[in-house]
Amino acid sequence: MIIYLKLLITMALWGGTFIAGRLVVQDLGPFAAAFCRFAVASFSLVLLTYAIEGALPWPPRKLWLPIGLLGLTGIFAYNVFFFSGLRTVEAGRAALIIALNPVAIALGAALCFKDPLGYRRLLGIGLSLLGAAVVISDGDPVRLLRGDVGLGELMMLGCVVSWMSYSLLGKVVMAELSPFATTTYACVTGAVLLLGPAVAEGLGGNIATATATTWGGILYLGLLGSAVGFSWYYDGVRQLGPARAGVFINLVPVFAIALAALFLQEAPTASLVLGGALVIAGVVTTNR
Repeated sequence: MIIYLKLLITMALWGGTFIAGRLVVQDLGPFAAAFCRFAVASFSLVLLTYAIEGALPWPPRKLWLPIGLLGLTGIFAYNVFFFSGLRTVEAGRAALIIALNPVAIALGAALCFKDPLGYRRLLGIGLSLLGAAVVISDGDPVRLLRGDVGLGELMMLGCVVSWMSYSLLGKVVMAELSPFATTTYACVTGAVLLLGPAVAEGLGGNIATATATTWGGILYLGLLGSAVGFSWYYDGVRQLGPARAGVFINLVPVFAIALAALFLQEAPTASLVLGGALVIAGVVTTNR
């Protein structure tokens, strides 16, 4: 029972990252916001890895490039897209677009690892893509055919591509390193990659003028959304298995929409509810 409660809280924490991110980018640029988040997350994950696993093993030389690519895709690119998109896209809509992640991973695994795509998975992928089209176009999918899609929505789709790449690369790295060690090294690498662009963006001035709300959002993203969220989720994977724990991820956009309505006054529209239902139904069908 405790592990189910921890997974439920984790999904709420991950849903809250969209609200925290939306608040942080009102004050910081995308590079500065991403660097601050993963500077906090990296420090926290190093401590957690030692506390939970007893050590942080040094990766073999052959994994240095894959780990660098993990940091480049899942941390650097994903979070630049994430914070850039949240400047213009509401938190609830952003969460539903990123809910395409499991579908994108299934397609990527079929292409890269020859994982089979049966009729059920194809049906789920079709449902999710239709739901995403409804969400992205705000209920008018014909807009997509006209190319009338905002830059913010394209940035959130960039998150999906980045996370798909990160997940497929992670499968290779986690054959030799634990999920905790892999995540820690990816976060540290991503933070290092983000430092230069963040400084060029004006990191020092941004930090000096950041509000208490911004700092609260950064600490939430780094500590609760990243370090605590990853540790509790991996605990769920260890106790329940990846399939049963992964089902809980479908709750992330639900929490994001509810929290956005509560804290950001983002009222869910009919197209958001319809598109979200299609996306979640597609994800569940794809991963059954």
